[in-house]
Amino acid sequence: MDRLGCNTADMIHIVDACYKKGIAIRFLENGLSTEGTMGKMVIQIFAAVAERILERTNNGRVAAMATGVRFGRKPHPTTSSAQALIKQELSFKAVQKKTGISRATYFRLKRN
Repeated sequence: MDRLGCNTADMIHIVDACYKKGIAIRFLENGLSTEGTMGKMVIQIFAAVAERILERTNNGRVAAMATGVRFGRKPHPTTSSAQALIKQELSFKAVQKKTGISRATYFRLKRN
């Protein structure tokens, strides 16, 4: 349901546009539907709650970044040694034998 619109207003606009065309939206995972006035009201409430959760999540992410928390996958332990070997212009086979990196990783590191 949170993928239907960017925010509550957007979702309400989409649901309303569908409603005017005689289309009812039914969410299979949780059994909600936009049929009737109660259905529209429930969808709007859930959209507002989802927007609030998203807002709080984003605020938490910004606060964590301000304190120096890093997001994403941690670099592989052999990445730095592979980069050093690549800078020495060793072949893929030589670097792979020493570090165990994949062919795709070798060429990605070589590009950078």
